[in-house]
Amino acid sequence: MKNQAEMPRRLGIIAGGGLLPAQVAAAARAAGRRVFIVGLDGFADPAVLAAWPHEMRRIGAAGRIIASLREHGCQDLVMIGPVRRPSLLDLRPDAEAAKLLARIGRAAFAGDDGLLAAVIRVLTEEGFRVIGAQEIIREAVAPSGVLTAVAPDAQAMADIGRGIQVARLLGSADVGQGCVVQQGLVLAVEAIEGTDAMLARAGMLRRDGIGGVLVKLVKPAQDTRADLPTIGPQTVRHAAAAGLRGLAFEARATILADREACLAAANAAGLFLLGLDPGTYEGDFQ
Repeated sequence: MKNQAEMPRRLGIIAGGGLLPAQVAAAARAAGRRVFIVGLDGFADPAVLAAWPHEMRRIGAAGRIIASLREHGCQDLVMIGPVRRPSLLDLRPDAEAAKLLARIGRAAFAGDDGLLAAVIRVLTEEGFRVIGAQEIIREAVAPSGVLTAVAPDAQAMADIGRGIQVARLLGSADVGQGCVVQQGLVLAVEAIEGTDAMLARAGMLRRDGIGGVLVKLVKPAQDTRADLPTIGPQTVRHAAAAGLRGLAFEARATILADREACLAAANAAGLFLLGLDPGTYEGDFQ
């Protein structure tokens, strides 16, 4: 019989929207871990979490969230799923959250990367080990290379090179992770609205002729334990609706939510999916 030291560490999941929180929970359970989920009200889908031990909490109830994770014996934490950043007026922090905000300090007013890094620091100080979702769902991490039947041509590769330059600048300023480029023109960049809204805007601005590409990269200073670039079937469908020819994203640092569905959607629409190897950015795309 295993002693306590040999037991897998219990995993707490702070869940935003989409299916990924349940996928992380399933992968953790398959690896022998016990799981407890805190779903964030207004973002997490209770139906997605229904099969797992969980409770719903508003994002400003940080004291209750931390207490629940401790009560359920969580040692490791994963933060996964999209969450729209609330304004401080909407946050309505409880007493513990107010103290945490004071510890976060000016990072509360910084970009998402700065804020998430501060949140991870505070959670670590509270005794949790924050890990990346990619440590749990390794099979969902995008590999390098072309993943689809269609591959990018010379024009698409030129647009990808332009997109890499723009995405790096955006990331360096802690603004967003992605952009849409068509025939060398930047149609849209990602900021607080998120990828789907950016794609909708790019669709309205697209030019005649050869379609553009979506490029998503990890921010240069980003802590990869939170907010990794994520591509899902809906992202692919929105890219097709926007008239794009394909999606390029950082390999080994992007989550493909439901990989098979992503590939099926891309192949059905005639789009390419390309995992960019960070080691070849400079040599191949400039």
